Amino acid sequence: MTRVALIDDHESVRLGLESACARSGIHTVIYSGSAVRGYLDWRAFARAAPADVVVLDLTLGDGTTVAENVVLIVGDGSQVIIHSVADRPVAVREALAAGAAGIVSKSSRIDDVVSAIAIVASGMPLDNVEWASAVEGDRAFADAQLSARERDVLRLYAAGLPLKAVADRLGIAYSTAKENITRIRVKYVEVGRPAPTKVDLLRRAMEDGLVAGDAGGPGGR
Repeated sequence: MTRVALIDDHESVRLGLESACARSGIHTVIYSGSAVRGYLDWRAFARAAPADVVVLDLTLGDGTTVAENVVLIVGDGSQVIIHSVADRPVAVREALAAGAAGIVSKSSRIDDVVSAIAIVASGMPLDNVEWASAVEGDRAFADAQLSARERDVLRLYAAGLPLKAVADRLGIAYSTAKENITRIRVKYVEVGRPAPTKVDLLRRAMEDGLVAGDAGGPGGR
């Protein structure tokens, strides 16, 4: 069972998600509330393990920013899905850069939200239309236009794997992986976002939502 926390200041939204999670038979809601601090305080008081996935509203009514909320939750050991109307691309991009695993629109079918929870809980990236639309709204974070293979290479390499391990994982030659990294760096330079070091590539991958904000970090060249 995936342990889920719901943080949204609209009770009707939380109740709908609670019901859908219960129907799924694979998710159990361990917490439902309107603030991240309330969730963390509850967890400390109850001595409960962190949720596997936290479904977080983009904008809460307590004055907090989505970036700081995502950092707190990810630092606490949970994956984050942003549940939003997706009409604030800059805020969505900030959430992704802070470590959110993806975004699901509040206009989506509730079964799609349940499916998104399962995808993120399995460790897979949540690459969907809402995520793409939000990033497209900020051209500085969209114009690198990496290919699917380049995204795969960057995701693994920036997360900390040595390049040879990346090649082995993807079933490609080391020289091919190296060529991909070279092309990735060129593409980022072309859009004014240079990434000369592995640390810089990690930053670009985080900005583009390819790796979470708590990724293990660079190790090797």
